[in-house]
Amino acid sequence: MSTNQSQEGFSHFDAEGKVRMVDVGDKAITNRLARAQSLVRMDGSTLASIRDGTIPKGAVLSTARLAGIMAAKKTSDLIPLCHPLALTKVEIEFDFVDDETLVIRSLVRVLGQTGVEMEALTAASVAALTVYDMCKAVDRGMVILETALVHKSGGKSGTFDRVEQP
Repeated sequence: MSTNQSQEGFSHFDAEGKVRMVDVGDKAITNRLARAQSLVRMDGSTLASIRDGTIPKGAVLSTARLAGIMAAKKTSDLIPLCHPLALTKVEIEFDFVDDETLVIRSLVRVLGQTGVEMEALTAASVAALTVYDMCKAVDRGMVILETALVHKSGGKSGTFDRVEQP
């Protein structure tokens, strides 16, 4: 990447094209919220076992919820240049949209100087990975599908709402 390319639109590069952590010190402290979701497609009998609580490893959704919350709190340890944030809320919810698809939805809030999109995406992703881990003994064919930012609000860039929901 040339120096000119690195300066245009990429805040994690300095004028010389070197990677840097963005200085958010002068940004306003605002309420920021992000929602993300991941889809997990699996065999219908696996999804039924999750609903019934009969997966051999235990309570799949409770474990995935805890994993997602923990992941949101550790995002800055996982994603280079991501700011550590004092999150004020993390929620993980599940929805059975059909006989083979589980939707995992995350909501993350912070009162801060930078957004929580990465925390919401990480929460949904790790919750999906946890569902896979807990169910892989009965269904290795599971697929983690689209993980997407669904909504973000707060900060200078304003509100984003995904038009087409995955």
